[in-house]
Amino acid sequence: MSKWDHLWINARLATMREGATAYGAVEDAALADKGGRLVYAGPMRGLPGKPDDLATRVIDAKNQWITPGLIDCHTHLVFAGNRATEFEQRLKGASYEAIAKTGGGIMSTVRATRAASEDELAAQSRARFNALMSEGVTTVEVKSGYGLDLETELRQLRIARRLAEENYARVSTTYLGLHALPPEQAAKRAAYVAEMSGPVLRAIAAEGLIDAVDAFCEGIAFTAQETEQFFSSAAALGLRVKLHADQLSDTNGAALAAKFKALSADHLEYTDAAGVAAMAKAGTVAVLLPGAFFVLRETKKPPVEAFRRAKVPIAVATDCNPGTSPTVSLITTMHMACTLFGLTPEEALAGTTRNAARALGLQGETGTLEVGKAADYAVWPIGHPCELSYWIGSVNPSATGRSAALAAANQTAS
Repeated sequence: MSKWDHLWINARLATMREGATAYGAVEDAALADKGGRLVYAGPMRGLPGKPDDLATRVIDAKNQWITPGLIDCHTHLVFAGNRATEFEQRLKGASYEAIAKTGGGIMSTVRATRAASEDELAAQSRARFNALMSEGVTTVEVKSGYGLDLETELRQLRIARRLAEENYARVSTTYLGLHALPPEQAAKRAAYVAEMSGPVLRAIAAEGLIDAVDAFCEGIAFTAQETEQFFSSAAALGLRVKLHADQLSDTNGAALAAKFKALSADHLEYTDAAGVAAMAKAGTVAVLLPGAFFVLRETKKPPVEAFRRAKVPIAVATDCNPGTSPTVSLITTMHMACTLFGLTPEEALAGTTRNAARALGLQGETGTLEVGKAADYAVWPIGHPCELSYWIGSVNPSATGRSAALAAANQTAS
């Protein structure tokens, strides 16, 4: 047989396979890839020959842990400017809703994003993207939603795909079609929802730039009826849906997401028992966003124990955005999920690997270390996987394998 491309030996694997040992751990292990795919993930004693005979490149992991590449399954990282002054206003007592009603909030970022050129927007977003990559992230979901018009929404999505190509990383793009109502459309709300759900959605889908759609279903944003209109249009085009649900109030968002068999419902602080049950039945992933909870100084926590009892998969993401979660550290977010929401470190790691993949519909491609899956992994100089949630943003991988990068390197070599 032809040789494998890379073989890591003397490693410890946190495969994150469901139903396996804690963390899916394999001690005294090896991991190999070929053509951007994993071809071996198991004990050293199971290797079918001597390492040098098996692989072109053999790397001694020196007892380091290898996990699946981390997945940030909810970000808004393509935007211009920042909202630091609003952060200061909130510290002085202004509420998120009050800032939004006076022209700040999402609309502040919309104005800056519309004004930026494509290269300016790419440059600002690239720094955030690279920061995530430096922490072992190999897959990132990027939403639009700071354009609120066809031209800028397309620009955001094109930049997201451009960042993926530049970094040989996987990016899942989401059209956040109902994010905020532009002031110029205030008197034409129904027409705006129809436009974003119809012509704009069809135009973006025709460009092949979206993997899913999303909406902000909330009292300060869009109603359940408007969201349902948008999702129905998406479903007619064969697009999967995600939803910002029940963050600031119980709008029955979780149940609405489940009605459309959404990949995920995100935030969920106010989700009730009926919403949890609906998500469990639909297989919808609960994406927790502790960064926004922390920045907004919320006190109502998502119903984590109810999700556990109902066996709803729990994912964790940064929610990287300029207003309510200005972070590009998924490691810090994992720590927050444990300290603020009571997740275990194993749940936090599952939430940024296996369950995060499920929240993007990529569970067959990535999220665990299993033969046949993409060679997305991170090598960590730690003594135990729980350290990934223990450290507050101060642990980085010693190496990262991204399947797209490996495949590209192999193609160049051949």
